[in-house]
Amino acid sequence: MISSIIFGFLGASGPLAYIILGVVAILLFGNRLPSVMRSLGRSVVEFKKGVAGIEDELDEAVRTADEKATAKSEGKTEV
Repeated sequence: MISSIIFGFLGASGPLAYIILGVVAILLFGNRLPSVMRSLGRSVVEFKKGVAGIEDELDEAVRTADEKATAKSEGKTEV
């Protein structure tokens, strides 16, 4: 999205836009670029862990609801 905003008026999209963004990033961040990318990578990993945790909780809730519905339809009472 950012590349379409930046390069939209030039009509450039695709690899050329990313090359230009890379060059700009190198010029702006220079020696700090590895640490910036490392931080970005850690952020992405933490985000994925959070999403996986939410998915696990949702799956558990659905499984519990299914078990309760099955027990109720069989006439069993909950323990």
